[in-house]
Amino acid sequence: MFTGLVECTGILAGLTPIGGDIRLQVDLPGHAEVEFCTDIRTGDSICVAGVCLTALDITAHSFCADVSTETLRLTSLGALKIGARINLEKALLPSTRMGGHFVSGHVDGLAIVHAIRRDARSQRWEFTAPKALMRFIAVKGSACIDGVSLTVNDVGDDRFSVNLIPHTLEKTSLSERVVGDVVNLEVDLIARYLDRLGRLE
Repeated sequence: MFTGLVECTGILAGLTPIGGDIRLQVDLPGHAEVEFCTDIRTGDSICVAGVCLTALDITAHSFCADVSTETLRLTSLGALKIGARINLEKALLPSTRMGGHFVSGHVDGLAIVHAIRRDARSQRWEFTAPKALMRFIAVKGSACIDGVSLTVNDVGDDRFSVNLIPHTLEKTSLSERVVGDVVNLEVDLIARYLDRLGRLE
């Protein structure tokens, strides 16, 4: 379980095919980023660009993770280029402050950056998303984009918008996204379960 509050960013250093799926390597070149690896162990869950992966081959400056064919099919990880900046978050601890919202790292689908506009010091971003997922997105609710917890401003039939404050743009990889880019979308966890319960009645 995660919060969607990105701790740091890493650099995609490798995408190695192994037996039909991929082993991904993330390097952490900066001082603050290197500290990210100091307390993770083999088998720990790491949210990588919004996707929950299992940490392997950990060093002081990097870690790896295996990415299954199912994950490659549902997320943007397989389309990332070497050198891409990616958002990282470690799993919650019982002592962690609960900011953001509940994020599982189980991506529901892909969204597309439809528009980016200045909004005072912030930016207003609009995304298009599959209509099957739009039912879970509500005004003032939460959505997780590439592992970043965001508050929804407006909702349409197949689009929703959020505001990115300067801190978010500075500290996450969203600042490198442009109109037309595909991003990982995780809808609100509680909305997903409430929908399922309603269908069972």
